Amino acid sequence: MRMQNLTPTQIVAELDKYVVGQKEAKRSVAVALRNRYRRSRLSEELRNEVTPKNILMIGPTGVGKTEIARRIAKLTGAPFIKVEATKYTEVGYVGRDVDSMVRDLVETSVRMVKIERLQEASVRVDDLVNERLLEALVPNPNINRFRNPLDVLYYGNPDKNARVPDEVVRQREQLRPDLLAGRLESRVVEIEMDGPPAPALEMIPGMVAENLGNLQDMLESFAQRRKKHRKLKVSEARKLLAQEEAQKLIDMDDVVREAIRRAEESGIIFIDEFDKIAVQSGGSGGFVSREGVQRDILPIVEGSTVITKHGPVKTDYMLFIAAGAFHMAKPSDLIPELQGRFPIRVELDSLTADDFERILTEPEHALLTQYTALLETEGIEVRFTPDAVRTLAEFATEVNANTENIGARRLHTLVERVLGDLLFAAPDIGETEVVITPEYVREKLGRIAQNRDLSQYIL
Repeated sequence: MRMQNLTPTQIVAELDKYVVGQKEAKRSVAVALRNRYRRSRLSEELRNEVTPKNILMIGPTGVGKTEIARRIAKLTGAPFIKVEATKYTEVGYVGRDVDSMVRDLVETSVRMVKIERLQEASVRVDDLVNERLLEALVPNPNINRFRNPLDVLYYGNPDKNARVPDEVVRQREQLRPDLLAGRLESRVVEIEMDGPPAPALEMIPGMVAENLGNLQDMLESFAQRRKKHRKLKVSEARKLLAQEEAQKLIDMDDVVREAIRRAEESGIIFIDEFDKIAVQSGGSGGFVSREGVQRDILPIVEGSTVITKHGPVKTDYMLFIAAGAFHMAKPSDLIPELQGRFPIRVELDSLTADDFERILTEPEHALLTQYTALLETEGIEVRFTPDAVRTLAEFATEVNANTENIGARRLHTLVERVLGDLLFAAPDIGETEVVITPEYVREKLGRIAQNRDLSQYIL
C-alpha cells in the first residue's frame, strides 16, 4: 500500500533528503521498488514469472551505497538487513553459512510485525493492566498465592475461578479512580509474573543451534509456566504487566505467517563487501575458498527455500542489493552465474568538494546540524560561515586524496577535530555564540592535513 503512492520520482526525491548525488543509483533502486508494486497488480500466473532485478552497486566506501538501501527499506516499510559477504564461508569451514542471512531477515520481519500488533493492542492492554493492578492492590483472600507450582502444572489451577468477595470488589472500585488518575503510582504492590525464558540452546559453547528452533520454543514455553512474585511500585509494575499482557494478546502464529509473507514478497538483503569474495584472474590461495562462498550464495539469489525456526521461506522474490568498491577485483571476477543474477549495474561517483559541502548542510539532520544541536544543549550557539563549510569540504577532499578514500565518513573525523576543544569546554563556558570561520578551521586542521604521515594516524 505504501508503494501505491510512491512513484520513482517521489522515491528519488525522498532519497535526495538524505543522500547527496548518486542520481543513477537512486533511479535504479526507485525503478526496482516500483516494479514490485507493478508485479503485485499482475495476474497470479504472470506474477509468479516476474522476479526482482537485483542490483550491484560499485563505488568506494562512504559514498552512500548502504544509506540508499537503508532508506528505501524505511520508505517502504520492507524487512531489511545488511550483511557483509566476508562473514560467510564455504560449507565445511568454520563460520556463518549463507542461509543465515535469510534467517536474519525473517527474524527482522517477525520483530516488525510484532511491534505493529503490540501497537494495535495498546488500548486493550491498558485496561487489562489496570485490572491486574487492582487485583494486586486488593488481593482476593480466596486465592492461595503460595500454592506449589508443580501442582498447578499437573492438576490445573483451582484458584483460577475463585469467588471474589463483595467487599473486595467494593474496595477495588473505590481505588479505581485514584489508579486511573495516577495517584497510586508510588504504592508498592506484589505481582505474579511469568518466569524468565529458557536460555538459548547451544550445541557448541558460543554457537546457537539455528535449526533447533522448535526445541528452543518448547523450552521457552515450559519456562513461561513458572511464576514468580515481585514487589514493585505501581509505576514499575505497570510497565512489566503491559509487556506481559501484550504478549498474551498477540497471535504469534498470525505474526509469523505475516512476517514470512513480507520477507518473501518485499524483503531486501543488502550484501556489502561483495568484491571481497571475488576471485581475481590469476589469483591464488591464502583465502578460504571465495569461489565456494559465491557458489553457496548463488542458489539464495536465484531462488530457493531456506529452513528457518519459523518454517520454510522462499527467496525467489526477495530483492538483493550487492555493493563493493571493486578496487582490486572486478565484477567480471565473480563467477558467471552470479554475475547474471545482478543484471542492474550502478557505478557510484566519488565525492567532490562540492558534494562534501552539500553533505555538511543540505540533508535532513545533516552533520553540522547534529553538532550545533548537541552544543545548544549546553547553551552554546555555534554558527558555521559558508566559507568555513567550504574549507571543511576542501580539507576532506584533500585528505581523502592523500590517504585512504573513505568518502563522507571523513567529515565526521574532521568536524570532531574542529569542534573538539569546544565540545570539551562547553559545560564551563556558559551561554554564548561561537562563529566558526575558515581561519579557525585551518588552525585546527592545517598542520595535520599538510603532514601526510601524521594525517594517516589522526585523520
